[in-house]
Amino acid sequence: MLVGLLFLLPALLFYITFELWPIIQTFWYSLYRWNGIDASTYVGFSNYKEVFTDPELYGSIIHSFFLIIFFSIIPIAIALVTAVLVKDLKSKTARGMAQVFLFLPRVIPGAAAGVAWTWMLADNGTVNQMLKAVGLGNLTRVWLGDSHTALTAVGIIGFWLQLGFCIVLLLSGIGGIDQSLYEAVALDGAGWWRTLFTITLPGLKGQIGVCLTMTIVAALASFDVVYMSTQGGPGTATMVPGVQVYRLAFTQQRVGLASALAVSLMVLVLLVVGPVQALVTRDRD
Repeated sequence: MLVGLLFLLPALLFYITFELWPIIQTFWYSLYRWNGIDASTYVGFSNYKEVFTDPELYGSIIHSFFLIIFFSIIPIAIALVTAVLVKDLKSKTARGMAQVFLFLPRVIPGAAAGVAWTWMLADNGTVNQMLKAVGLGNLTRVWLGDSHTALTAVGIIGFWLQLGFCIVLLLSGIGGIDQSLYEAVALDGAGWWRTLFTITLPGLKGQIGVCLTMTIVAALASFDVVYMSTQGGPGTATMVPGVQVYRLAFTQQRVGLASALAVSLMVLVLLVVGPVQALVTRDRD
């Protein structure tokens, strides 16, 4: 046992130094009013009270939960159907190429994707040009500049980034399902949708759990996509906690309030992801 602890010690020290200690420091800072330079003032949990009473601060949290629809729910639903369709392709070459092309968006950094989609969603961007080409010019707008559509447009960027990851992960899970189960339901005359819900979906609970965890965390902790595409605007229409923390700490010098928002976000992530992980673990047992 002692030898095992010695092997674990370097990783444990690394975790404490670069993971656990910064979390403790952030919580400590959240109890003070501090601009990052001058002397701090202890305010207890006043910063947390402001997080959940200031409409701009708790509104950013609501926005991040809205993004779960586009970052998590829609990609997983579409990825499940797409993965089954790719699996049914007869040609191995076509199947391999489909996986590569579908996974490509995941390789692109979120910041780069935000910039690219900003151009595409601009007034004279690709999206509006396509709408005009098919006779839907009345629907064109500056998608990221309109407060009514900006958050949904950001969600679409997130959907584009997360879809490939979900497809590839679910495809790997489908490959691990016993093929005799598909043969059995085929003999029973089961159709495509019945096979999906009775064999494929139950067999992918573990992979779906991983997809949910990764994409929910990506939605709640989103920063790069939002910052590079809208910086939280127009106004606060697309403001999310990640961008808000950055603004509070580095442009407004409100380090204590930024830390309180960061800690609140961490707790919310744990509260959302925890039940998902517990459900997946229970199903495996």
